[in-house]
Amino acid sequence: MNTNYSALPLTSPSIELQPNGAKSSAAANGVLNGHAKISRQDSFLGEVEDDGGGAGEHDELPLIGDGPAGPPEGSDVTAAVFNLATSIIGAGIMALPATMKVLGVAAGLVSILVMGVLSEITVELLVRFSAHCRALSYGEVVHRAMGRPASIVAQMCVIINNAGVLVVYLIIIGDVMSGSLKHIGVMDQLVGHGEWDNRKLLILVVLVIFLAPLCALEKIDSLSMSSAASVALAVVFVVVSSIIALIKIAEGKISMPRMGPDFSSRAAMLDLLVVIPIMTNAFICHFNVQPIYNELKEKTPQNMYKVGRISTVLCVAVYALTALSGYLLFGEDTESDVLTNFDKDLGIRFSSLLNYIVRIGYVIHLVLVFPVVHFSLRQTVEALIFGELATPSRKRTFTLTVVLLALIYLGSTMIPNIWMAFKFTGATTGLALGFMFPALVALRLDKEGSHLGHGERLLALGLLGLSILVSVIGVVGNVYTLKSKSE
Repeated sequence: MNTNYSALPLTSPSIELQPNGAKSSAAANGVLNGHAKISRQDSFLGEVEDDGGGAGEHDELPLIGDGPAGPPEGSDVTAAVFNLATSIIGAGIMALPATMKVLGVAAGLVSILVMGVLSEITVELLVRFSAHCRALSYGEVVHRAMGRPASIVAQMCVIINNAGVLVVYLIIIGDVMSGSLKHIGVMDQLVGHGEWDNRKLLILVVLVIFLAPLCALEKIDSLSMSSAASVALAVVFVVVSSIIALIKIAEGKISMPRMGPDFSSRAAMLDLLVVIPIMTNAFICHFNVQPIYNELKEKTPQNMYKVGRISTVLCVAVYALTALSGYLLFGEDTESDVLTNFDKDLGIRFSSLLNYIVRIGYVIHLVLVFPVVHFSLRQTVEALIFGELATPSRKRTFTLTVVLLALIYLGSTMIPNIWMAFKFTGATTGLALGFMFPALVALRLDKEGSHLGHGERLLALGLLGLSILVSVIGVVGNVYTLKSKSE
C-alpha cells in the first residue's frame, strides 16, 4: 500500500533490528533475505538500497504527503497508544454488555481477557513479520507471504470489516440522537419531536459537518489529539456507568446476576453460537498496525510491541468494566446497543444528567474514532484500485473520501441494528483479519528463515485452527438465526 513514507536514514537506531545478513551476496543478485529487492518507499524498517551512488545520504522526505523537506517526524509511543486504542475501542464496546447477558458474568469476563491476550499475540506476529519482509500495509505483508490473490482477499476483508464498523458507528449515532422503536432519542428529550430529530437527517448532518473534515486528513498521526480525546471520553463513559452500578449495588437495587451462559431456550443457544465472533470485533485493530508503526519516531518492533501491550491492557480494563456495569444496570433488558438503555430513570440522583453525559459523550467519542478507522479503509481501497505504488494524489484522496462516506451513509440507513452487523462481520472478516491472516503469515514466512520457536509455531497453528472453527460455528449460527426469524 503506497503511503509515500520516507526511508529512515542509515544512522537510525532501528537499523540494528534488521535481520542478520541483510546485505549478503543474495542482495547483489536483487534478493534480500529471500525477498525481491525493495525500493526505499517499500521498506518497512527504512532499509535503503546501496547502489553505490548514495550510501550514507539521509532521505529527508516527509512521512506522508508532499510537504517541505525536513527532518523525519512522527508520533511517540504515547500518541501511538492513543491511535491504536482508538482503533480498538469503538462501537464494539456497546455490544459487550449484551454479550455478557448471553455468557454470564464469569464466562464473559474470562472471554474478554482471553480475546485481548490472543489479539495482542497476533498483533505482535504481524509486526514481527511485517518488519521481516519490510511491508508497509496489511495487504502487502499478506502479499509477501501468500501472493497476490491472498492479498486481494485480505484487502477485501479490511474494506468489508471497516466499512461495516463505520456503518455501525452511524447506526449508534442515529440510535442515540434520534431514538429507536423502544427508546427515546436525545433530540426528542431535549427539544421535542419534530423534523430536527429525523434519523437520516441527523446522521447526514453529523457526517457532513463533523466527520468529513476529519476523514479528509491525509496523515493518521494528525489524528493523535482527537484519538486521545476519544479514549478519554470512553473512559468517562466507563467511569460514569461503573459509579452508577456501584451506587445501585450499595442501595440493594441490583439483583444477583447470572454467572454462566443461559441454556434455557433455542434463542439463547443460537446467541451463544455468535457471541464470540461479536466479541472478536471488539479487538480488531490489525489493519491499522502498519500505518501506526510507520509513523513512530523510532520505528522498532520493540516500540510497537510496547504500544500493543499498553493498548491491550487499557482496552481489556475498559471492556470488562463496560460489560459488567452495563449488564448489572439493565440485566436481561440489556439491548444490543447498551447506549439506548440510558433513556430512562436509573433510580439514582441526577439520573437525567448522567444519561445525557453517557450518551452524548459516547457519540462524541464515535465521531473522533470514525476518521481513524476510515483512514485504513481509504488506504486499502486506494491500493486495491490504483495499485500499491500509485503516486499520492490529494484530489484522489478527497474523491475517495466523498464516495466512501456516501456509501457508508447509505449502509447506515439500511441495516437495522448493530447486533446484526457485528454477527456477520465478526464471524467472517473480523476473525480473518484478527487471527487467520496473521497466523498464516507467520507460518508461511517462517519457512523463509524467520525461525519461529516450536511453541510459537504451535500457537500460530492453534490460533488458525481455532479461528476457522469459531468462524464456521458463527456463520452456522447466523444462518439458523435468520432461518428461525423467517419461520
